[in-house]
Amino acid sequence: MITNQKLKKSLEEIKNITSFDAILYSAKGKHLTGTVEEPEHSDIFVKEFIVSEEDVREKNDAIAFAVEIDSELEYVLVMFCPYTSENLVIGRMAVCQLRTLVLGESERYDRNNFIQNILLGNMLGSDIINRAKKLHIENRKRVVYVIDTGKNCNEIAVELVKNLADIRSGDFVVAMDEHNVVLVKDVEDIDQAKLQEKLSSIAGSLVDNLLAEAMIKVRVGYGNPTDVLPKIAESYQEAKMALEVGRLFYVEKEIMAYDRLGIGRLIYQLPLSLCKMFIKEIFDDNTPDNFDEETLTTINKFFENSLNVSETSRQLYIHRNTLVYRLDKLEKSTGLDLRIFDDAITFKIALMVVKYMNYLETIDY
Repeated sequence: MITNQKLKKSLEEIKNITSFDAILYSAKGKHLTGTVEEPEHSDIFVKEFIVSEEDVREKNDAIAFAVEIDSELEYVLVMFCPYTSENLVIGRMAVCQLRTLVLGESERYDRNNFIQNILLGNMLGSDIINRAKKLHIENRKRVVYVIDTGKNCNEIAVELVKNLADIRSGDFVVAMDEHNVVLVKDVEDIDQAKLQEKLSSIAGSLVDNLLAEAMIKVRVGYGNPTDVLPKIAESYQEAKMALEVGRLFYVEKEIMAYDRLGIGRLIYQLPLSLCKMFIKEIFDDNTPDNFDEETLTTINKFFENSLNVSETSRQLYIHRNTLVYRLDKLEKSTGLDLRIFDDAITFKIALMVVKYMNYLETIDY
């Protein structure tokens, strides 16, 4: 539950204060970490100490202390120092520090595990309320951010998000799977008038800092704010949908908000049968899947430049007449003139619908 790195850091802090080296063992006598190499026969001393069920034992300027959690032996701390009353006090203070660290990590794990179960829909509303009281988690306005790392680097991403997202007591950071990290962000104290701007700013900070600090290129989706714990599951689903819609229709965007999905939201929720009917009506058998690369590049660049013929031809490095010829050719094959606004809108929507249909096929819809 708690990493050896954190335990070692605590032992190093103890050494900096006391000047005494220390080694930590598990309740079964296994060497875990320490500030010094394990002396010969130390493991025998520790195992004898465990069997004795004593809370303190001394041998050859080494003192073993029992570190108990809920009356159960969790660790054995061995400090290398003379056996004096003063050093016994120091050792017991070190035990208290370790116990506090372990309990704090245990509570953090329980809280994160609780939030994860809510997000996954594994808990009933009444159970959520009762468990939240025991864990001292209040109902506050929260927003769920889903951070898609795109690769297996979640351990690094989780630690960076904790450091970069201005984490407060009401925030939670959990790894949901091998490429998704979730930030449940407390936004209770943000001015309502500036909320949308702030939510976008938080997402932008996650994207920029993860790239700068760990060279992790991420996409971030976030849902709507919710005032009660059970509904963060809804915000989580919204954030996932925002990511998926963005991945389908807005590839160039790194941040997607659920309430800013535009026409992509409508298309994403269309039944496949209706999509096929629409495409058949617009293209008949000559769908965009049959267009050559040159035609598709021309169409996309024309849309990027807001149907501006001159700017599109300039960016494609072709003569204006060449572009007009390509548009005329496309009109003959589809019946749609992209220079006319209504036809351009119809064509743009049709392209998005085709992309959505292809996506449905990949997931065995």
